[in-house]
Amino acid sequence: MVKIAAAIITLNEERNIERCLKSLSNCVDEIVVLDSYSKDRTAEICAFYNVNFIQKEWMGYAQSKNVLNTHVKADYIFSIDADEALDQTMINDLLRLKKEGIDGIYEVNRKTNYCGKWIRHCGWYPEYKMRLFPKQSVSWEGDFVHETLAYPKKMVVKRLKGHLEHFSYYTESEHRKKAFQYADLSVQKYIKEKKVTYFLQAEFSAIAKFLSIFIFKRGFLDGRSGYVIAKISASANHYKYRKLKSLNKQR
Repeated sequence: MVKIAAAIITLNEERNIERCLKSLSNCVDEIVVLDSYSKDRTAEICAFYNVNFIQKEWMGYAQSKNVLNTHVKADYIFSIDADEALDQTMINDLLRLKKEGIDGIYEVNRKTNYCGKWIRHCGWYPEYKMRLFPKQSVSWEGDFVHETLAYPKKMVVKRLKGHLEHFSYYTESEHRKKAFQYADLSVQKYIKEKKVTYFLQAEFSAIAKFLSIFIFKRGFLDGRSGYVIAKISASANHYKYRKLKSLNKQR
């Protein structure tokens, strides 16, 4: 039978991590957590579920995940965030693969819960993420945000059944804070790439982002949640290009 390890990075995830660990408890052989010195009950909860709990200073998403993967003993890794959980259909499909064998890389369809509501549009659903892969010859890439999985082109990408349930934001203010944090990371990336801005880019990009999410990706079908998601995303885009323009002027 093929063995699978779940790999999770954490920082102050006491409100999420137990739900995640419960969903994994009967379908993986090993759970490894790399924690950036959480100050809440994350370590206590992980200890209750008998996970391999390792603490290191934060190194960025890609590097942290690569270091985490070196602590895995199993041949296959299921990469999952602390605010995610497998539904029963995905659990059953993983159990089937463990018996029948795994070949290649598997992506999952992630379904996001936003402030208590499941989002079905906005470009948030369907959302496919590569999460199950062999430990060897695969690694994470990316210096700042949106780490991606690098793997040999000969590997076949398949899809797991079911959903990976993502409990993203509990309040709109949390979403705004995180969106602006990601915007700051994007600015760092753009500065490193020596990217410049054009006239009124902040304004045009904000409008384009709102229309893309709310109209073209049918966010309006998600009601008020779709409107708020589009608005916050547009605001973060505006902030990102205004800050980039300001930093470029200083340089």
